[in-house]
Amino acid sequence: MTPMALLRQWHETPSIEFDDGSAAMQVRDIMTTDVRVAAPDDDLQKAAATMAQDGFGSLPVVDGGKLVGMLTDRDITVRAVARGLSPAKCTVREVMSPDVRFVYDDESVEDAAAAMSKLKVRRLPVLDAHHRLVGIVALADVAVTEPEPAGVALTSISQPG
Repeated sequence: MTPMALLRQWHETPSIEFDDGSAAMQVRDIMTTDVRVAAPDDDLQKAAATMAQDGFGSLPVVDGGKLVGMLTDRDITVRAVARGLSPAKCTVREVMSPDVRFVYDDESVEDAAAAMSKLKVRRLPVLDAHHRLVGIVALADVAVTEPEPAGVALTSISQPG
């Protein structure tokens, strides 16, 4: 088989096994490992300041290394500010979303894109086999290595409802 035919086959079959026995790229290969987090007992003002400083719209909420929730700017707005709760007195636990969607670090990049598409999210926390937060994977990370699945995910995420 010619090198061009091999390349074409690889692009058409992302999960193909390579000659050295390695498999498709995994989430751990593309994720961001320097993750800013909030603790459940942090006040919202501290969490919001972290989000503003780093330009994030969400923060994983971690307790003892375990992912226990996600805090979004929308959570702060709808569950705290709109209800008249003081950001200095309200804790992250009171307004975070406890039902967190995530991927494992050993899942394929293509599977991460499929999860983002299904869940209609642009970022997912990444857990290891011990359920500890080890990173964040963003749709932009996926797009660099798997443009086609990333495009499908973006189309799905952009669709209403």
